Amino acid sequence: MEKASLRSLPDEPFDTALVLTPRVDRYAQVMVRCNQYSVPASFIGHRLRVKLSASTVTVFDRNAVVARHQRAIGKGVKVLELDHYLEILRRKPGALPGATALVQARASGTFTASHDALWAAARKGLGDSGGTRALIEVLLLHRHPEHADVLAGISAALSVGSVSADVVAVEARKAAQQRGVHAPPVEVSPRRQQDVSLTERRLAQLPGDGRPLPSVDVYDVLLGKAGS
Repeated sequence: MEKASLRSLPDEPFDTALVLTPRVDRYAQVMVRCNQYSVPASFIGHRLRVKLSASTVTVFDRNAVVARHQRAIGKGVKVLELDHYLEILRRKPGALPGATALVQARASGTFTASHDALWAAARKGLGDSGGTRALIEVLLLHRHPEHADVLAGISAALSVGSVSADVVAVEARKAAQQRGVHAPPVEVSPRRQQDVSLTERRLAQLPGDGRPLPSVDVYDVLLGKAGS
């Protein structure tokens, strides 16, 4: 009796993830298997595609990944990312201190003691609302440079008494360059074209005048005769 031989494995891996299409609620969250996961607030009201695997929850807008979370264990769990709410918090800075997303960011280590130090210094100098907005502008920087570079930028800014996101960004770029990472070039806005008056434009088009400059010698002679 011949033994049955197994076929070779396919070249492409078989995707075992479950695909769902939930709608984003007004809290910028999608419900997946009785748990809620945050997405960027700009997708509120949209229906997105979710791939649910044994360990991860990946959210797509068409083919672009807009959020990725570790799959929650249990039911009724909220998994939130602070970055997804920054645009809302910039308009409503008073909501940040009690935000669940901030609590989770602290627990995960993404919101560090350096962020708290900058926040305290910003609120001291700019007030609660102004200081919180300054912090949010710094948090937005994490979307581009590396996390460690932004932290280095925060420390450098605080060392010179600044809480400006611009200063943090410059120092973060310096930290990246010291690590040998070339930061993207800064976009320089084009210079505004200088306005030219209609009179200047017409004069520029006139032919040159080759006549000699007028002389006042004759008047000097007349003045001399008048004084004699």
